[in-house]
Amino acid sequence: MIDSKQASEALAEIDDIVQRVRQSRIYDLASLMMILWGGLVFAANVATYLWPRQGYYIWFAVYVFGIAGSFAVSASNRARTGVRTFDIRAFIAFLLLVAFGYFCGLVLGHFTPRQQGAFWTIYFMLFYALAGLWFGNAFVAIGLGITALTLIGYFYIGEAFPLWMAFVNGGGLILGGLWMRRS
Repeated sequence: MIDSKQASEALAEIDDIVQRVRQSRIYDLASLMMILWGGLVFAANVATYLWPRQGYYIWFAVYVFGIAGSFAVSASNRARTGVRTFDIRAFIAFLLLVAFGYFCGLVLGHFTPRQQGAFWTIYFMLFYALAGLWFGNAFVAIGLGITALTLIGYFYIGEAFPLWMAFVNGGGLILGGLWMRRS
């Protein structure tokens, strides 16, 4: 028989384990998504550097393949774990995020391609950092790190900015995803 203090300690320990498992599940799915999007972003930045006039089509293709890939990763994760990971609210939030970004970049901002590259990266990394406030410090570190490197590249890297972004944004997402798999 246990007393109330021991019961409280046991419940606190169970709660701690639940929180760690929850964070592990979030990190597992997020890491797969980050690796997927990191590879696509890396390829798109290299392609944009090589064929700058085709940038719009390249990035449109990345969004189509990225969203389709995200659905595939989510479905695969559900088949593997039995846990439903697709949330229509999260998908709508993503669409609203992209719509607002397009509004700012195309309607309000009239950004150059270089400014677009910096804007979209910093914009998405803001949400990584914000997500980290709820889901773990790895998101904050990834968001702030990629943002800082993007700003360095924007101000100090010349014509090779898309290549810089391939490694900073695409490579950063891939490395961040691999790091999260270890956490």
